[in-house]
Amino acid sequence: MAETHSLQDLRQQAAVAAKVFIQRDYTNGTLCQFQTKFPSDLETRIDKQQFEETVRTLNNLYAEAEKLGSQSYIEGCLACLTAYTIFLCMETHYEKVLKKIAKYIQEQNDKVYGPRGLLLTDPIERGLRVIEITIFEDRSLTQ
Repeated sequence: MAETHSLQDLRQQAAVAAKVFIQRDYTNGTLCQFQTKFPSDLETRIDKQQFEETVRTLNNLYAEAEKLGSQSYIEGCLACLTAYTIFLCMETHYEKVLKKIAKYIQEQNDKVYGPRGLLLTDPIERGLRVIEITIFEDRSLTQ
C-alpha cells in the first residue's frame, strides 16, 4: 500500500504529479451533481468504493443545499420584507450546507485522501464545475 502522509507534509515535501478532474453530471438537468465514474489515474491510490462514496455524499449534500423547503421560503420572504438586509445578520440554508460540505471535504482529506498522497479541492473553489483531485509525488522517493 502507498506510504501515508499528512496534509502539511504533502504541501511542503511533495510535488504535484497530476490533477484529476471529476466533471459535473447534467443528466438530471442543472442540479449540482458530479459524475461517479472512477478515474483510472486513481486506481493505485484509492479504493473505488471509497471514491464513489465521497462523490455520492457530495452529490447528496449539494441536493440538500438546493432543496426548496419551508426554511428557504421563509428566508425569501424575510429577505423581501427587509430589502435583503436580513442576510447581513444571518446565514442562508445554502450557506450553512456549503460550510457542511467544506467540513466534510476537510475530513476526507485528513482521513482518506491525504494519507494516500491526494488532495480533494472543494468544488466551490472551481465554480462548482469540477471536483479537482491533486495527486502528489513524494519527493523523498526521488532524492
